[in-house]
Amino acid sequence: MIKIGNLYLIAAISVIGGGLFGFDISSMSAIISTQPYLCQFDEQGINPDNGLCQGPTPNTQGGITAAMPGGSWLGALVSGIVSDRFGRKTSIQVGSVIWVIGSIICCASVNIPMLIVGRVINGFSVGICSAQVPVYITEMAPPSKRGRLVGMQQWAITWGIMIMFFICYGCSYISGAGAFRVPWGLQMIPAILLFLGLLVMPESPRWLAKKDRWEEAKDVLTLVHSKGNPNSAFVAKELAEIREVVEFERRNADVSIFELFSPRVINRTHIGVFTQIWSQLTGMNVMMYYITYVFTMAGLGSNVLLPSAIQFIINVCLTVPALIWMDAWGRRPTLLVGAFFMCLWMCINAGLFAVYSRPPVPEDHFTTPSESMAISGAPAKAVIASTYLFVASYAPTWGPVSWTYPPELYPLRLRGKAVSLATSANWAFNFALAYFVPPAFENITWKVYVLFAVFLFAMFWHVFFLFPETANKPLEEVEAIFDYSAPGSIKLIGTPAWKTHNDRSIIRQERDMVSSEEKIGSAEHKDSM
Repeated sequence: MIKIGNLYLIAAISVIGGGLFGFDISSMSAIISTQPYLCQFDEQGINPDNGLCQGPTPNTQGGITAAMPGGSWLGALVSGIVSDRFGRKTSIQVGSVIWVIGSIICCASVNIPMLIVGRVINGFSVGICSAQVPVYITEMAPPSKRGRLVGMQQWAITWGIMIMFFICYGCSYISGAGAFRVPWGLQMIPAILLFLGLLVMPESPRWLAKKDRWEEAKDVLTLVHSKGNPNSAFVAKELAEIREVVEFERRNADVSIFELFSPRVINRTHIGVFTQIWSQLTGMNVMMYYITYVFTMAGLGSNVLLPSAIQFIINVCLTVPALIWMDAWGRRPTLLVGAFFMCLWMCINAGLFAVYSRPPVPEDHFTTPSESMAISGAPAKAVIASTYLFVASYAPTWGPVSWTYPPELYPLRLRGKAVSLATSANWAFNFALAYFVPPAFENITWKVYVLFAVFLFAMFWHVFFLFPETANKPLEEVEAIFDYSAPGSIKLIGTPAWKTHNDRSIIRQERDMVSSEEKIGSAEHKDSM
């Protein structure tokens, strides 16, 4: 069978798995404020003030939204086992099949329990794909392109959010249950495309090597990194490094999930897990799930969907700079700048709501108790602008880096399980926040923003003191950052994080090697004629 060897095409197909998560975010955020949805899953009856369905209670809506990340938590944990046994590519295909099943159930939902079951199944799929797509791309990509290619996962998420949001916006004009059934049915299409696209893609060469399938591993490296030249020096060097690591790991340790918590690995485990935890505690996915609540409180009323779409466009467009320059910027500076500016916008929103908001009145036509504040005039415009700027700060920073960074931290024998653990932490906190926010807006109102501002302040200093730089370092050399003084040492860190740096020279070295090989290959081709 023909196999694709272009790295960008490989990444473009595999990150459709990330797009599934994006589809889910906007299919919920765009639908939860519409009358067809509120009437189909109504628990509170008709609002006597305006005659509109009130939909699920805030606690129930939190549970419906949180069902997906709850399933994702379990899927992410299981993904490491599936990936290590059957391969990175196969595990993603399994996830795509599960997504189709979950989407069918959601599309056919007639009550809240059925909807929750469908979302849990969808979440299980997203957990598998979100954990293993970064691992797959990381193990395929050379160091100089790794950040850009893995960051495409976040870009796919933003595209999924935007595409599904506009589908939902168009379907909002459909009368009756079709307004939400059509979008939930259409979200099966990317999963089908993902499954079919993976059929013509190679397996991870590092996973193949781990399974002693060395000839296949070499064939993949040759296909992907040297345009089919089996005598490539770059491929020979990479294969030798992989062989050395595989043999070392077999001599020194058996693969065990418990090794992630051993003294020699616990620091890496904590960094990977907290990268994913902090990405949730920025509050970005809360902004995505419940943006219609925020903009309704800001006085946009029935026109809330189109202004909400603007932030999704911002999210797509401003992820692009990270794809282009993330490897040049480095991981640490990108995370620090993002945390600083997001903290600033959260503080501004908290201050605006605290000073200028008032309790809602019947004339506001709010549809849920979660819309607990009303703000108008210039302060309302400032809230909307600050929300857009928050998204603009997240998109090129924590969004792509949170997926790129964890797979770079771990040795080959632990990478699948370690990334699945880190990703499961993402989904555990996504679940908690998705469930927490509707009742939080109802009960503590503007203090929700204060809470996230505190998280952002804490993550800035956590990154500064403990997150090392991994950009432009071969995966087999990242180990040196966590070098321990002696075998059996219980020292938790090697090089202090703030002393690590981005070695951009490797980009030039790779380019020089590839250029030299192309010249030699061209000369050999001429001599053979």
